[in-house]
Amino acid sequence: MQWPRAVIHVDLDAFYASVEQLRRPELRGRAVIVGGGGDDERRGVVSAASYEARKFGVHSAMPLGRARRLCPHAVVLPVDFTAYRKASSEVFALARQLTPQVEPVSLDEAYLDVTGSIAWLGPPEQMATGLRDRIANVCHLDASCGVATSKLVAKVASDLRKPRGMVVVPAGEEAAFLAPLPLRRLPGLGPAAERQLAGLGLATLGALAAYPIAALRRRLGEHAATSLSERARGIDRSPVTVPERPKSVSREETFVTDVLQRSELHRRLRACSADVGRQLRRGGWSARTATLKLRYADFTTHSRQATWPTPQHGDTVLAEAALRLFDGAWSGEPVRLLGMGVSGIVDAAQLDLFDAAGAPRDTRLDHTLDALRERFGKAAPRRGGAPALRDLDFRGEDLRADGEGDD
Repeated sequence: MQWPRAVIHVDLDAFYASVEQLRRPELRGRAVIVGGGGDDERRGVVSAASYEARKFGVHSAMPLGRARRLCPHAVVLPVDFTAYRKASSEVFALARQLTPQVEPVSLDEAYLDVTGSIAWLGPPEQMATGLRDRIANVCHLDASCGVATSKLVAKVASDLRKPRGMVVVPAGEEAAFLAPLPLRRLPGLGPAAERQLAGLGLATLGALAAYPIAALRRRLGEHAATSLSERARGIDRSPVTVPERPKSVSREETFVTDVLQRSELHRRLRACSADVGRQLRRGGWSARTATLKLRYADFTTHSRQATWPTPQHGDTVLAEAALRLFDGAWSGEPVRLLGMGVSGIVDAAQLDLFDAAGAPRDTRLDHTLDALRERFGKAAPRRGGAPALRDLDFRGEDLRADGEGDD
């Protein structure tokens, strides 16, 4: 089989729930729901569900209250991003043994361009099968893989036979593979577009591919019509892109019940800041700007920003900025969501750390705490006490104040 281009899409099956079952052997084979809002049925949302829970109709983004009614015997656990990031990094390290061309999409999925590896590692379907098996043997997690000549078709393929699926779409068979599938299988085709296409009598990707492009343009516009028509035929020229440093890093928390105590809000904000700092240090980055996100019980949301004279990545400095921004923004009303983020990210190697606002001792302690968090997760020790606040260049006194819902 000839492969002018070979792309593997790797998708970890029920990832968050699977990591929790791996960490807690007593949960294996049981229904597990991971919810970002805890188990408060008024505001919890399902982040992931094990396949044992999915049999009862539970799925991600479902209100937790409904999920509990569908599957009352399920074990509900909070989200633990520290554990999921660690597991994700181990999986992606295995993927990079096949090719350096790895594009993570999220913690649980990635694209691999293995075209250049065929000559020495064999056919792409062989590589995908081997990777799936190594993930199971080394990381003890299940993954599904799709193999195709494009990212689009590989992603559709990986989703068809979960869990532990393996679907290969040979070159030249992309349109035939997609043709019988329903419109919703096409990545990026949302409910609004699906309704518009249904109004034209279209229900499958094959029908969309065969529909006259001129009529489609009159209904959807030039760009959308051309894009959908090509994608329905499996035409996707987008490259697998190895990510550079991100534009921003953030961490936020939606509380199970609204929080009114300043000391507790400070504690939660320090924890968010420490998580952001750890992500920066793991990537070898520093940041120029800190951003606070504050949402009240009525969903009114405010953001505040501050800029450092020198880019930072230390927990103490990040927490100082977050706490000062919070104290200047908080009205005293109960808080629903609190978050801290950074932007203006640069490579930390470009900086002289001894000239940064954080002392070298702080830097060593940060790295020590990072290692403990990697090993012990939430049980790892954290910094305590309220740091002294330092001068910052405050900008955008109130960047946003609206009534939008949760992200």
